[in-house]
Amino acid sequence: MKWYRTIDIYITKKFLGTFFYAIALIISISVVFDISENLDEFISKDIPGRDIVFDYYMNFIPYFTNLFSPLFTFIAVIYFTSKMAYNTEIIAILSSGVSYNRLMRPYLVSAFILAILSYSLGNFIIPPANKTLNGFRHKYIDNNRVITERNIHQQIEPGVYIYMQSINASNVGYRFTMERFEGVKLVEKLTAQNVRWDKEKEKWIINNYMKRKIYETHEEFETGLYMDTTLNMVPEDFKVVKNEMETFQTPALLREIDKMKMRGVNTIEWEIEKHRRIAGPFSAFILTIIGAGLASRKIKGGLGLHLGLGLLLSFSYILFMQVSTVFAISGTTPPVVAVWFPNLFYSIIALFVFRWAAR
Repeated sequence: MKWYRTIDIYITKKFLGTFFYAIALIISISVVFDISENLDEFISKDIPGRDIVFDYYMNFIPYFTNLFSPLFTFIAVIYFTSKMAYNTEIIAILSSGVSYNRLMRPYLVSAFILAILSYSLGNFIIPPANKTLNGFRHKYIDNNRVITERNIHQQIEPGVYIYMQSINASNVGYRFTMERFEGVKLVEKLTAQNVRWDKEKEKWIINNYMKRKIYETHEEFETGLYMDTTLNMVPEDFKVVKNEMETFQTPALLREIDKMKMRGVNTIEWEIEKHRRIAGPFSAFILTIIGAGLASRKIKGGLGLHLGLGLLLSFSYILFMQVSTVFAISGTTPPVVAVWFPNLFYSIIALFVFRWAAR
């Protein structure tokens, strides 16, 4: 490939080799610390070794790989580029007639590979891994599924609204009301003492009910002690799983957000997760450009100063993303702005660093 020469392959190998070595090292350390922290609990609860390895740790690794990816992308670029600069390799490349813009080609190709990896992990691999991990924790460690708060109001399908005062762990909902509208006009209302989910029939059993139908000229009333019916809802709709949005692959996540919006449920955290999965991989490009620009110039302090600056900037980037997320959750900032603004801000920094390094 004429457009990708020996020096490009050399830089790509250096970049990706340093990145994967650093990630493997930090993941190994994380696993060791996690084992030391949870070993007593694993033993006391007699958890099978196969489940610990395949259901817990094999699904633990992809999540932390993606979590640490921005940090170690930056550190990898800073580390190997600084070594090249202080071994005068960068000077030799630029002196041979290669422009700084051309020098960045293998960096951006490597960043593209890492961005694709991050996107694939975040959108398709980590969600089912998180689901398995949550199942392991739910089965052996703690019950992370809790009933929602009292006074549930939801739209279960267009024009149909339900209210329940509460629902318990046995899937019995109390003081149930369902209203059906045609446009803005109420045409049917059903109230019941309680509703109970029949797992075998996969239907709701309505107890002690009264149904009211409203026509143009008159109304009809019906009462009864028992009725089973199919409603467009299941008990899981009224239960909350901690970080449940992280268990949905992106196509399913988008469908779930649409479903929740139709029901009038708060979707802020789900919207944040949706935008984060798209915005996250772009950090590979932004941090690569900043890292390469800072490390390609010789400055007093050498590799130590470069690494220090790299850690400071990468941690500030991660902190900025966390702070902006808090603003989104509080409702102060729209999720799309909160998630994408750190990328926009650091893209401007990357542009200034690139121009400074290319002088």
